[in-house]
Amino acid sequence: MTTPVSSKRAPRKQPSEFRVGRVKAFLRGQVWYLCYYEQGRRRRPRVGPDRDAAKQLAAQINGQLETGVRATLSFDSITIPVLRDQWIANHEHVKRSSLQTVNRYRTATEHLLRFLEQTPVRSVALFQIAHAEQFVRYLRNIRVAPNGHPNTAKRTLLDKGIQFILETCRSLFMFAAKRRYLPPYAENPFTALELGRMPLEIRRPIVMPVQAQVVEVFAGASAWEFDILLTLALTGMRPGELSHLLIEDFDVEGRMLHIRSRTELGWQTKTRRDRSVPLVPPLTEILQQMLAGRRSGTLFVRPRTLGSQLPSWGSSARQVQHELQRRQVEAEVTLARSLDRRERAQLIPRLWLELGMVKPDFIRNCLLRLSQKSGVRELATPKTFRHLFATTLQEGRVDPLIRNELLGHIPEDGSRSGAGLGMTAQYTHTRLDTKRSQLEEAFAKHPLLLLAQKRLTIDLPPS
Repeated sequence: MTTPVSSKRAPRKQPSEFRVGRVKAFLRGQVWYLCYYEQGRRRRPRVGPDRDAAKQLAAQINGQLETGVRATLSFDSITIPVLRDQWIANHEHVKRSSLQTVNRYRTATEHLLRFLEQTPVRSVALFQIAHAEQFVRYLRNIRVAPNGHPNTAKRTLLDKGIQFILETCRSLFMFAAKRRYLPPYAENPFTALELGRMPLEIRRPIVMPVQAQVVEVFAGASAWEFDILLTLALTGMRPGELSHLLIEDFDVEGRMLHIRSRTELGWQTKTRRDRSVPLVPPLTEILQQMLAGRRSGTLFVRPRTLGSQLPSWGSSARQVQHELQRRQVEAEVTLARSLDRRERAQLIPRLWLELGMVKPDFIRNCLLRLSQKSGVRELATPKTFRHLFATTLQEGRVDPLIRNELLGHIPEDGSRSGAGLGMTAQYTHTRLDTKRSQLEEAFAKHPLLLLAQKRLTIDLPPS
């Protein structure tokens, strides 16, 4: 008895590979991969389980290869240390970030390089979200010197410092994505950490002193210390901005201090935003008395240089610029090559010191000594004056835009934490008289003004 032959045929098996021009696709397990050569390099990107998607992508890449356009899934393999060097060089030579900013980025990413010494992952493409999470745990367990000095007592990183390191690493990998060092389907591992939601529990507290404590600190200050600290308190300036003020930045008739970058003299404000701060009447008179007839040089000078002669090469901004250029040329002739940015920067501090500039660290040490002497620990750093200045403006109901301009902050958009005025600042303009009236109204009953008025009365020469 013969078995009847079935008329149905067996289903035809799908081929495990195909080719579209210069691109070959093959199936490994349940996943399709592409294979092609781009600029002499073999590329094997992973596509997924869908055959039609692999075919469509193969046709797209083949067209890009034929026209010389870089393929969609292509990326260059690079190690994280090499990436970090490129990123630092981009900030230093292309974006021209300040040397202080570059040094902060270099220090922050140094933690990442130390972490990589303990892990086998060196390639940017292989650094995953799990590695970023391990890096966070690593940061929470290490102990560092707060100021970087080897003899300083070590402590764990504060949450704010950890957040800055992670934000810096996130920017580093964003740079990698733009340079196509990351696979196109890969996510920035530090973006996935959601740094904006990271709680800041271990942080240095900011304790605001009351007005009576501020007056107590000022009561023990010398005339020289009083003038500097009063200027910080009534203008909200940073110590570095005060140190680099020239006499020509003090507008006596307009009762104004102009805080501006001096790129030709190797100094820039923190946010690179120039601003003008009106002066309340007692401060204007005190600064005039402090000048004692000086017409050029830094507005504030060290106590030991008050009676000394100015440099022979002059002390106006233009003369200082010419002297700096002369020293640069002299150094280049000696070295028989051009100075790099860091070497030029080393010439600048000595030039400012010869003008009699007060170092910001000197101001900090003076204030620390006065706070210890008076027992007011809350006022141990000059940055507290900026907090007090902003708080006084807030309590005086000064317009938010004016507060933003007086403090020299960059307006932020609404998508960032601590959002500022955003685009409103681009369309809103403030008259100088409005700034002055609101500033004077906010400080009208401030005890520091009464103290300054008494100081003026004492220092007035007899008629």
